[in-house]
Amino acid sequence: MSFSLPAPQPVLSCDQAWPLYRAATSREIEAAAQARLPAHTLMARAGRSVARLAMAIAPHAPSAWIAAGPGNNGGDGLQAAVHLKAAGWAVQVHLWADPQHLPADAAWAFEQARQAGVPLVAGPALAAPTDLPAGCVAIDALLGLGSRRAPQGPIAQAVQALRQHRGPVLSVDLPTGLDADTGRCLGTGPDDAVRADHTLSLLTLKPGLFTAEGRDLAGRVWFDDLGVPPEGPADAWLGSRNWQRPARRHAQHKGSFGEVLAIGGAAGMTGALWLAAQAALAAGAGRVYVQPLDPQAPLLDPTHPELMGRRAETAAQLPTDTLTVVCGCGAGTAVAAILPWWIGRAPRLVLDADALNAVAADAGLQLQLQRRPARGQTTVLTPHPLEAARLLGVASAHEVQVDRLAAAQALAARLGCTVVLKGSGTVIAQASRAPWINRSGNAALATAGTGDVLAGWLAGLWAQGLDAWDAATLAAHEHGAAADRWVTQGHRGALRASALVEALQG
Repeated sequence: MSFSLPAPQPVLSCDQAWPLYRAATSREIEAAAQARLPAHTLMARAGRSVARLAMAIAPHAPSAWIAAGPGNNGGDGLQAAVHLKAAGWAVQVHLWADPQHLPADAAWAFEQARQAGVPLVAGPALAAPTDLPAGCVAIDALLGLGSRRAPQGPIAQAVQALRQHRGPVLSVDLPTGLDADTGRCLGTGPDDAVRADHTLSLLTLKPGLFTAEGRDLAGRVWFDDLGVPPEGPADAWLGSRNWQRPARRHAQHKGSFGEVLAIGGAAGMTGALWLAAQAALAAGAGRVYVQPLDPQAPLLDPTHPELMGRRAETAAQLPTDTLTVVCGCGAGTAVAAILPWWIGRAPRLVLDADALNAVAADAGLQLQLQRRPARGQTTVLTPHPLEAARLLGVASAHEVQVDRLAAAQALAARLGCTVVLKGSGTVIAQASRAPWINRSGNAALATAGTGDVLAGWLAGLWAQGLDAWDAATLAAHEHGAAADRWVTQGHRGALRASALVEALQG
């Protein structure tokens, strides 16, 4: 069997940044393409691409079960079945729909499959098979871009059959039960969605594949634009892996790389402060000062004597023109008293953890932040979802996680800041541009102190002359990439924050 179109591309193994399109934009791109192409062209190309990928991921298991739904996603699966059968594969299709009520493209694909002699069982109330061969490729073509609610009834049972399959699972466009825009599960949790080993995104890449639950459910993501390069601005971007660190020339000196002041460390929490300071220095800042908010805390870390401790009165005397301030790491409630001074004076300000909670609780501090851009001052916020919820005035982290991109954009617009919304598929947002989803990182970072390291690392990069956006996106990428390297080296469990600082320099 031959194919004229290029093979699907593995997205995360490519260095480039990828444009992402929400469902509404994807439908507009699809409608424009259909208007200028012969009928059924896109579905024909999609079916060929699905078949080609199925044969690539399981070349020695030439059998496939295709679970097709009542829409055009099911039509893509039917077309794939035609091509797989022509290639000599043993194919079985279950179609959860009445063939007499399929949309036009899917009805055409059904007729093509029938004429090709593809074994078909169809009906809206089919029972899902329970005896699939362990080695066969299971293709999830149940629900696609148009799905806005959890799988129900027999289709929900088909989802469970796909989840229990002991063999490779390939989802068409996105796993059934996953929201294309947000990465949230449409049911009560991830058990209500297909967990794919591979997902082939068609025509456009969807943001939900790369953030929230999408990263766990989509498996390895592949892409085929079906010969229709998208036009118009992207709704979001999947970050590049091909970053260039700021160059360090021979003739430069420590004053060339900026200064960082790390503020935090209330009683019992000074470890967070020193972690942030160590990260800022490791990132390349020329000098790093440390201001503990615990008045009894020592001003020297004997293991890192290059970090320079300061009390509040001497820290306030530091020249601010080259100063990047990172504030909040282990700061407790004591941070509220010093925030007005630094919000008013720091040209570059990173707010993390308790500093974010203080801002959320004080409308006056929020107003101060909103006024910073007019003075030429820039701010980066690094919240986790609960901190973002407090800043947005919503009830819970769940309301942020329902649409992480929209939440990050709303927060950036509200406070005039660059926002780094941490979590699976960290989102970086500014009011003036499409949000950016970071592609690196894993759950090894889910341990105390790694957020403090991110804040300090970001400040250390920013101090060297990057703008806020580049510092935020580069910091998020390198932070996650360090954890990815750690896992590929065979480590298990959590990556300790102190070890993360060392890994970041690897």
